[in-house]
Amino acid sequence: MRSKLVLVLVSLLPALAGAQVSDPVVITGAPLADTAPVVQRHSQLEFAPPQASGPADELDLVAASAVVIDQEDGSLIYAKNTQAVMPIASITKLMTAMVVLDAGLPLDDVITITSEDVDRLKGTSSRLRPGLRLPRREMLRLALMSSENRAASALSRHYPGGNRGFIAAMNQKARSLGMHDTHFVDATGLNPHNVSTALDLARMVNASYNYSLIRDFTTTESIQLAVHDRRRPRAMAFQNSNALVRSGTWDIGLSKTGYISEAGRCLVMQARIAAKPVIIVLLDSLGKVTRIADANRIKQWMETLDMSPTAGAPRPRLM
Repeated sequence: MRSKLVLVLVSLLPALAGAQVSDPVVITGAPLADTAPVVQRHSQLEFAPPQASGPADELDLVAASAVVIDQEDGSLIYAKNTQAVMPIASITKLMTAMVVLDAGLPLDDVITITSEDVDRLKGTSSRLRPGLRLPRREMLRLALMSSENRAASALSRHYPGGNRGFIAAMNQKARSLGMHDTHFVDATGLNPHNVSTALDLARMVNASYNYSLIRDFTTTESIQLAVHDRRRPRAMAFQNSNALVRSGTWDIGLSKTGYISEAGRCLVMQARIAAKPVIIVLLDSLGKVTRIADANRIKQWMETLDMSPTAGAPRPRLM
């Protein structure tokens, strides 16, 4: 089994504000293929980036900030404006899910949507009406797969200490992962004061990949649930908010989309491209399809590169 990774930054020097492919990345640990959370290792190893055979600037991504990282050794494959602090919208829900799972709360406990979960900040709609009841497991699934804001809100309310305790746990978890440029104020991502950087989010994606339920729920194409509200039991269909999960052309291990006007279109994924596991972060893409187009550009570009260990300068291996 591969050794365990958790991505961290080399430093917070101002020079990293415009990180390029030539910048090294420091990592600890590795992704798991089974259940989690796991105890993080404290040893840190620095890795030289791969010497790709094609220039990264050929990508011409629309996203304002982006990063692609080799999940096997932590090397930086592509970087654009990686330390710009910006709103992250529903990418937030990956942290929401980790906090819920870390708490070890019973997943079969039934949770009720109430008026407290209605979005009064952005006025977004939801089919999860007040009075609807679902097990915590299904609330978590809908928050991750379909980015249901009311489900995420309900999860945070049903946490020891309520919303305040939940937000504190989110920020504590971020600090424990070394996400020093990240701050959370809600569990949904509707608040634009939920901010992070592309490199911090790469760390969060890598940590989230350690949780089998997060991997499962974020890559489920669609589901049909029997829901109970104040009217009567009924069936409701939900689908994944990431069209790439449903496309059949990608090998995706984890996925999360996000959008509010302040954040633009965002997408994070763990995927296997050209037989290599990578973490992709795309922030602030314009238009409804540009983040998908950016992801496809990355995939096509990587499939043309020579990423073998013998290409370019040799890279150290994990111990």
